[in-house]
Amino acid sequence: MNVAKALIPLAASLLLSGLLVGTAATAADAPKVVVSIKPIHSLVAAVMQGVGTPDLIVDSAASPHTYALKPSNARSLQQAQVVFWVGPGMEVFLQKPLDSLGSNATVVELDQAPGITKLKFREGGAFEPHDDGDEPAAGENHAHNHDDHGEFDTHLWLDPHNAKAMVAEITTSLVAADPANALTYEANQKALNDKLDALDTEIASTVAPVKEKPFIVFHDAYQYFEHRYGVRVSGSITVSPETIPGAQRVAEIHSKVADLGATCVFAEPQFEPKLVKVVLEGTSAKSGVLDPEAATLPQGPNLYFDLMRGIASSLKNCLSAQG
Repeated sequence: MNVAKALIPLAASLLLSGLLVGTAATAADAPKVVVSIKPIHSLVAAVMQGVGTPDLIVDSAASPHTYALKPSNARSLQQAQVVFWVGPGMEVFLQKPLDSLGSNATVVELDQAPGITKLKFREGGAFEPHDDGDEPAAGENHAHNHDDHGEFDTHLWLDPHNAKAMVAEITTSLVAADPANALTYEANQKALNDKLDALDTEIASTVAPVKEKPFIVFHDAYQYFEHRYGVRVSGSITVSPETIPGAQRVAEIHSKVADLGATCVFAEPQFEPKLVKVVLEGTSAKSGVLDPEAATLPQGPNLYFDLMRGIASSLKNCLSAQG
């Protein structure tokens, strides 16, 4: 009897040891996943919870349009089994590295995910032209097509319905790369979809009182948010965050703000406060900040929700102040 009692702690210890070894093995077996930008990284991190943590390339306030790959990023791409990015219309800097450094990885281009809604760039009238010179066109549900790069606005994640389409593609890709953890990925997908549905309802409620009030953005990156929630973007300014506009350009911007009757003009975190002050001086518009690429937010599975709530709150706060 005493021998049996003595064996109980030993058996428990061996069982615990086995569980710990099993946990370590699962962690060690997690696939090496690399993600381009913060909003997408947040969705991937949420699907991978309990399995592993993906690496992030653009992990600072830098713009993915102008980002320069660091040696640590190159190493991550060389070791990657799966790479997630939006596509060449967003992360131009990744095109060549993915062909070389990421040649052994499964590269998942999320702008081609089934179910994604794509909207054409707006140009002419109140919207400043884009550098790529695309013709203006109405929004559309775009087919799964690899010939349309550069023709559409790539800030796809600013509609939670697009986020759900991306999550489905992310889950499918992770299950294919790591079938041993398929049940975890699929359970995380379901939980994440429920959270995205709740977020969608919350944001619609937040912006409902101000959605008829016009506003101007420095950079026309918010079509998907506008399309989803019915808010009124009156036009864009499109000035560089690094460059103070000249006197002639300031005069043009003042006229534009007055002509459009906008109550608020929204910059982004990369714009210096001095630039915003110069642009708005002499107008009656208030200023606000929107952060479509999550430049100021800490990475992780909650970032996407903080990003979307932040945009909704900034719109409501600035536009509500105008009566």
